[in-house]
Amino acid sequence: MTDYLVIVESPAKAKTIERYLGKKYKVKASMGHVIDLPKSQMGVNVEEGYKPKYITIRGKGDILKDLKKAAKKAKKVYLAADPDREGEAIAWHLAHALKVDEHSQCRVVFNEITKDAIKESFKHPRSIDMDLVDAQQARRVLDRLVGYNISPLLWKKVKKGLSAGRVQSVALKLIIDRENEINNFQPEEYWSIESTFQMDKEVFEGAFYGVDGKKMELSTEEEVNSILEKLIDKQFKIEKVTKRERKRNPALPFTTSSLQQEAARKLNFRAKKTMMLAQQLYEGIDLGKSQGGTTGLITYMRTDSTRISDTAKKEATEYIQDKFGSEFLGQARKEKQKENTQDAHEAIRPTSVLREPSSLKAVLSRDQLRLYKLIWERFLASQMAPAILDTMSVQLINNNVEFRATGSKVKFKGFMKVYVEGTDDNNKADDKFLPNLEEGMIVEANEIVPNQHFTQPPPRYTEARLVKTMEELGIGRPSTYAPTLDTIQRRYYVTMDNKRFVPTELGTIVVEILTEFFPEIIDAEFTAKMENDLDAIEEGKVEWVHIIDDFYDGFQERLKKAEEEMEKIEIKDEPAGIDCENCGHEMVYKMGRYGKFLACSNFPECRNTKPILKEIGVDCPKCNEGNVVERSSKKRRIFYGCDRFPECDFVSWDKPISRPCPKCDSLLVEKRNKKETQIVCTKCDYKENSQG
Repeated sequence: MTDYLVIVESPAKAKTIERYLGKKYKVKASMGHVIDLPKSQMGVNVEEGYKPKYITIRGKGDILKDLKKAAKKAKKVYLAADPDREGEAIAWHLAHALKVDEHSQCRVVFNEITKDAIKESFKHPRSIDMDLVDAQQARRVLDRLVGYNISPLLWKKVKKGLSAGRVQSVALKLIIDRENEINNFQPEEYWSIESTFQMDKEVFEGAFYGVDGKKMELSTEEEVNSILEKLIDKQFKIEKVTKRERKRNPALPFTTSSLQQEAARKLNFRAKKTMMLAQQLYEGIDLGKSQGGTTGLITYMRTDSTRISDTAKKEATEYIQDKFGSEFLGQARKEKQKENTQDAHEAIRPTSVLREPSSLKAVLSRDQLRLYKLIWERFLASQMAPAILDTMSVQLINNNVEFRATGSKVKFKGFMKVYVEGTDDNNKADDKFLPNLEEGMIVEANEIVPNQHFTQPPPRYTEARLVKTMEELGIGRPSTYAPTLDTIQRRYYVTMDNKRFVPTELGTIVVEILTEFFPEIIDAEFTAKMENDLDAIEEGKVEWVHIIDDFYDGFQERLKKAEEEMEKIEIKDEPAGIDCENCGHEMVYKMGRYGKFLACSNFPECRNTKPILKEIGVDCPKCNEGNVVERSSKKRRIFYGCDRFPECDFVSWDKPISRPCPKCDSLLVEKRNKKETQIVCTKCDYKENSQG
């Protein structure tokens, strides 16, 4: 007979934890949820107080049977699902299925999968937290009431296969609202005057500020010319030099949201990929016998807290002291938590800062290592001293016309020795250098250049910007960001263009319908309030049924009105302007699982379909007969190939260029990153910067 049975969610965790606990413990995996609401029906009995109808998930029968058999042989069963609402719900379902008393000390939680953390957690088992379970039940029931009532309505009135989830609809509306802002944007003209100044052999940059000590905005070319006419020769007197010392604090350790944002900026990872890799690092990697076997490398990756344990702080302090010296040690900072922060467990950090990224190259995949390095560096930097920068601001005067120059240089690197947080705008103001200027000096302007500008519309959302906005508005929680972004793409409500969200016609239609008939579903404030209500359930402040009741009364009325008044919307097939080569009927654009494609309008008599090919004006470099066209993979990633496929199998992830390499006559392609686009040769080392 087994003394103790421990049930976790994944086999990777099971293997690691069993090794830590020893021979008296048998650890098995439930493979996530084994019991849930049915997929084929709503599964919520509204008449009986929103009672959920739980069933064994299809395909999980054998797993549950095996767990029941193992539970009967054990003296004690511990339920060790993830330390969040969903994990608590899984533990509760398992307790009922395995006939484990939910009030007994059967629940074990841990924030990291390391030997010490696991052993310590088993010293402090607790009963199942029904407030957490109820918060999860409320979320599931709410989502069912919304999705399983509105989605069939959309199928009937618009198109089969549509869905209208609670959080995904708000995210979609944010994207559409931004697109409308861009379309309605009226650019406004403005001007700047810039100059380079010479002091001995050193050159620095400055820009027009104002006249007679007052800041002045330049709106027209006439205003610019009047300023230029005021200037007497090119001699500028340095009127004032202001030197300051400025501290720059390190970024806090990662939360789920900030990790997804930074991984997008620095590693070019999608949110879904970031969470998949983080899950692997959390559950454990086999480091080899010499390093302790399979070990969890980071703490739990679904969190909105920046809190760090005293043990982790102490280890980081000792590491920084030994590695960099005491002057690099940071002071404790009291950070104010955001209002809707759950703070259930720690920030995302390495389980041991002593496990340097360089020591893991042999056991981690390239992407696992890149993400681990990001998490490790961010945490270490967060415990280090602020950077100190010497900043200088200079006022330069010519006939009462004032130019200003600013710059800074790092006096003490502090945390910047390890890590600097990424930004969305590539602003490098801290890197500007100014020579040693003093008041009264005369410097000469090399060239004074007026520049015309036009205000730009707000940018489309990247995944990182959208996650940040959702977090700021209180929409969703750490576990919902990645699945929400994935859903709106899979439903073809949005597409990605240059890594930014663009709404489709289908997505726009869905939001228009929801705006008319279910305005609260896509209202950010309403959705944020609902998240706060779920938090209140978790904290035991309110009964979950009351929250659902308050919502459902008004929702029912809107549903009834929509059924009666919503008109059927026909999304007509758009003519493609070409005829079907098989039957001669007109080809039309159709919407499929992976986006638009061409199909014969004579369907079902003719089933001819073909992908939409966008020519880029480049001859195929492989067969010299076809043209290179833009294609889309099943994961919606753009690539380039020959239009004679499968006769010619030329493909390239990088966009080919129409001219050959001037050095070796081979194919040139565009390589893009955040900062620039380069044109590079596919064979030799030729490179050039592109303006595209």
